[in-house]
Amino acid sequence: MKKLTLTLLVCGLLGATSANAEITDGVVRIGVMTDYSGMFSALSGPGGAVAARLAVEDFGGKVAGIPIDVITADHQNKPDLGSTIVRKWYDEDGVDLVLDVPNSSVALAVQAIAKERKKLVIYAAAGTADLTGKGCIPTSFQWVWDTYSVAASTGRALLDEGSKKWFIIAADYAFGQTMAADISKVVTAGGGTVVGVTKHPINTPDLSSFILQAQGANPDVVALANGGSDTVNAVKQFAEFGVGASGTKLAGLAVFITDIHGIGLESAQGLVLTTGFYWDRTDKTREWSKRFFAKHGAMPSMAQAGVYSAVTHYLQAVEALKDDNPERVAQKMRETRVHDIFADDGYIRADGRLVHDMYLAQVKKPSEVRYPWDYYNIIRTIPGDQAVRPLAESTCPLVTQ
Repeated sequence: MKKLTLTLLVCGLLGATSANAEITDGVVRIGVMTDYSGMFSALSGPGGAVAARLAVEDFGGKVAGIPIDVITADHQNKPDLGSTIVRKWYDEDGVDLVLDVPNSSVALAVQAIAKERKKLVIYAAAGTADLTGKGCIPTSFQWVWDTYSVAASTGRALLDEGSKKWFIIAADYAFGQTMAADISKVVTAGGGTVVGVTKHPINTPDLSSFILQAQGANPDVVALANGGSDTVNAVKQFAEFGVGASGTKLAGLAVFITDIHGIGLESAQGLVLTTGFYWDRTDKTREWSKRFFAKHGAMPSMAQAGVYSAVTHYLQAVEALKDDNPERVAQKMRETRVHDIFADDGYIRADGRLVHDMYLAQVKKPSEVRYPWDYYNIIRTIPGDQAVRPLAESTCPLVTQ
């Protein structure tokens, strides 16, 4: 009996040693790269780091018996700085997974480094569809949204209501340009007409000249293909100009709940948008969101909820494999469905896109609000397979090769 016990103990120790040997550096390190003080700091920023740490906490602080470490950095919305940080993280600091990366220009720069190093990166806040299109790689995932998903969902819904004449105000960088192209395709394919497109520099405080151009075209819908503080400023200034009083609808194509909080319901009421997460949708989302609020002081955006989901799914893959090899972990993540507070039954396609339901929402009138952060009426659920670009249209080499 003693021999059997000793044998089992030795086998157990050997098994543990073998498993732990697959975890490099004796730690699983997650790097949250975000915007701490710029235009994306509210929708992502410190809240993304809070979400990542909450996921680690809920996982028990260890994976495969190994400690989990979360570090953060501010890319300051500079692609060259983002590249420098992520290169050091991968090469010197032993970061196994890079997360979040608001700002599509920075995300595309990070994608290039991840491709060179064959390392893992998951985008929660970045929206350019090129990340899972022509720029896709085997070790990256786009978790929350992209320009196509919000353009297709919002555009088709308003076209169905008879809004055929569109004007687009876009931010003049990679994200805004892709978004403008995506919504233009959706509108024309749905029998509508794009009567004008105007582009503004990123982080522009005064959008009045662009709004006047839109107003002069007398469209049914003005679509905002911008994000962060640009969207906040645009919605506020549209309200000041009284554009909505003429019957023109305003559609936000990259709107987060933190934007609505910053704008205020008096100006934002009636805005139509598509979101990948709403804190007040189910009992499960409410319970988790209240825990997040207790740590962060604001309800989670879809990007912040996506960070929590992505970290959890990554750790589950590492736990199952007892291994942090990027390519093997990426494959395991693709093989496993996502069931959590963010995705009810999500799955990852060959191009790295997480397919999950999206939600068409309209911002409430102030008189409709029942409690703090009660901002959205969910109009409809868009099934995941209808919210993403069809694989038949993909330019991702992993799909087309």
